[in-house]
Amino acid sequence: MKTFYLPHYNERQTNIDTLVIHCSAQSSKQMLTTLDTLKLSTHYIIGPKGGIIKCVDEEKRAWHAGQSFWRNNEDINSCSIGIEMSSPLLGQYPYTPRQINTLKSLCSDIIKRYNIPSYNIVGHSDIAPTRKPDPGLAFAWQELACSGIGIWYNIKDAKKILITDIAKLLSLIGYNTKDYQTTQASAYAFCRRFLPQFVKIENDINKLIDNILPDDFSFMNEAIFIKTLQAVAYAYCKASNTPCKI
Repeated sequence: MKTFYLPHYNERQTNIDTLVIHCSAQSSKQMLTTLDTLKLSTHYIIGPKGGIIKCVDEEKRAWHAGQSFWRNNEDINSCSIGIEMSSPLLGQYPYTPRQINTLKSLCSDIIKRYNIPSYNIVGHSDIAPTRKPDPGLAFAWQELACSGIGIWYNIKDAKKILITDIAKLLSLIGYNTKDYQTTQASAYAFCRRFLPQFVKIENDINKLIDNILPDDFSFMNEAIFIKTLQAVAYAYCKASNTPCKI
């Protein structure tokens, strides 16, 4: 592990209970320059070959999440550790095996150190669905969950939850549903993670960054969307001991 400390951080006021995974369409070196220029930071950067750069000590509050929300918390920076992945097309195509293996090892260590619950392993798009598309539709969420990092679902569990309201189901998972537009964005972020077949690939990265949401949200009417949403909500309720009713 290399170190390149960024000065953009402050002191934490809360305990660490969340892990946020990001990606940038830049090399690790370019990312360091960009973060420093924008007066932002992250705790770790993982390059395509699996190399790690430590940028901020874990006990410090890095500035990586920005305006965000997860499970009724609007200050994710204070309680989280941020990991940036280098991905030329913002995670729209698979990450390298070396990157994912390094990420698994790093996440496992962090989770053990702080006893981070599985329902608080999130992507940047989960906590900022109206602003961010990363770590992208090709990110290995299922593979990580099989290694004890985060949550996956069993589609058969959809029948165990009777709720069909999309906003309520998204809220049970942790997404922001404060209004209809935010609920739509959260539904698309959900698809980036659990139903990537509904997410359009955009090879023009600048266009993707400027237009992270689709014009058409008709996927929200698809039976498989509702069924998967129910199954995932059930998995999150079970992991967090939350009643599956609102």
